[in-house]
Amino acid sequence: MIKASLRDIPRTDLVGRPLLVRADLNVPMEAGRITDDTRVRETLPTLRLLRDGGARTVIISHLGRPKGPDPAFSLRGVSDLLRESIGGTVRFHPGLVGPEARSAVDSLEDGSVLVLENTRFHAGETKNAPELAGALADLAEIFVNDAFGAAHRAHASTTGVADEVRMRGGKAVAGLLLDREIKVLGSLLREPERPFVAVLGGAKVAGKVEVIRALLPQVDCLLVGGAMANTFLCALGLELGESLVEEDKVELAHEILRDAGDRIVLPVDCVVAKHIEDGAAVRVIPRDSVQPGDRIGDIGRASRELFGGLLDDARTVFWNGPMGVFEMAAFREGTVAVARSVAIATDRGALTVVGGGDSAAALSVAGVAGKVAHVSTGGGAALEFLAGAQLPGVAALSDR
Repeated sequence: MIKASLRDIPRTDLVGRPLLVRADLNVPMEAGRITDDTRVRETLPTLRLLRDGGARTVIISHLGRPKGPDPAFSLRGVSDLLRESIGGTVRFHPGLVGPEARSAVDSLEDGSVLVLENTRFHAGETKNAPELAGALADLAEIFVNDAFGAAHRAHASTTGVADEVRMRGGKAVAGLLLDREIKVLGSLLREPERPFVAVLGGAKVAGKVEVIRALLPQVDCLLVGGAMANTFLCALGLELGESLVEEDKVELAHEILRDAGDRIVLPVDCVVAKHIEDGAAVRVIPRDSVQPGDRIGDIGRASRELFGGLLDDARTVFWNGPMGVFEMAAFREGTVAVARSVAIATDRGALTVVGGGDSAAALSVAGVAGKVAHVSTGGGAALEFLAGAQLPGVAALSDR
């Protein structure tokens, strides 16, 4: 079912009306400083449309995983960034629901913005508590979900409030960012231009089993790197030394390899060290030459060339997850090489979609940020969507 979006609401219906926007302001922070403002920047088109349309915009979001009210996770600093980014009147209120929050909403002027405090300061948020959802729905008759990164969670601020707004006769619609995410990711599943190459990395097979199974019938080849490749190499009977392996997933990996045939492509060589740490002495060896004390930290040069050649010919690309421990310089080159290959594929006209914070960060490290077709703001949500799961935050929206 096609879901309604913000573009379906006439501009005349925005003027002077309070709209509750579930944004994804869950930005990474260190010592109280925002280290990456990507998620804020991605939701600006929605916020600017509402501001220019004269709406009274009320923003809710989570930040981190606090167990209750915690100044370290306050959205006050993010509201300051929004003020700098969109201009105009942007206020912050240190509460989420209740009479004082209601009063703050009522005092908004047309075209102004109010940021409410972290939704996860309330225990009812992650429990999708009806009381919290109802209190949020009291703030506006139109709910806009623009938080794709939280769309796979059935929380009070994503599904509960949407259900409540619709039951009261209001509208729950997708923001511009959420709408774009659904359309772009959906295009990967609906007759993608071929060859379609998917690249999966990261630490674990366990979190990606369903997406692997869903993608295999769709793709021409699936490139597997990162520590999750170790589990597949173990299924081939190879010695992996002290490398990270999901022992309880080896049989599953064997079944996937059996069913996939030559559509799954594994690394042919690897970067190993005795310890995965900065400054480690590394060796590049074939995958069948790992010694008992070795630890695999990255794919090797031959694997980079193999993966790069397959990406060169691709017309559709999806990438999620690093090829190694790319936070450390000694184990970074595999991930950087994939990032550059994806950017080159984009230059050649391929539809390239990158999901996951580590993969997005790798684009910056490789110097190719902004040179892919689409960077998804929700790694987990993107994987669940591609695996065929119904995202609760999307399902709860009004039908078009």
